[in-house]
Amino acid sequence: MDERRKSKRIELESKLIIKRLSGEPQTEEVTIDIIDVSKTGIGFYCTKPLEIGAVYEAYITIWTKEVIHAFIEVVRIVKEQDTFSYGGIFIGMSEMDSARIAIYDTVISNTEV
Repeated sequence: MDERRKSKRIELESKLIIKRLSGEPQTEEVTIDIIDVSKTGIGFYCTKPLEIGAVYEAYITIWTKEVIHAFIEVVRIVKEQDTFSYGGIFIGMSEMDSARIAIYDTVISNTEV
């Protein structure tokens, strides 16, 4: 299968809270499990169904315990037993936050050699 990602994905053990922004406002916050993350996107599991093409507000806790505020557009959904696997792209992420992820990628890549 051809790799379509623009950036290398990084696995993190982290959680984030998302809120639906478009359409009817949803105030429910949902904790999700991050599968992997790159400076351009994120993969995660969620037990609640989300909508493809929808944009959600996210607060991502990264490896340094810093929280990155981001907006995620859902571009892929896969149903897996009692949960859903999602792929999303970051919308309007600041260069500084994107660089935090890229720096981690560089550090991990150099330590795996």
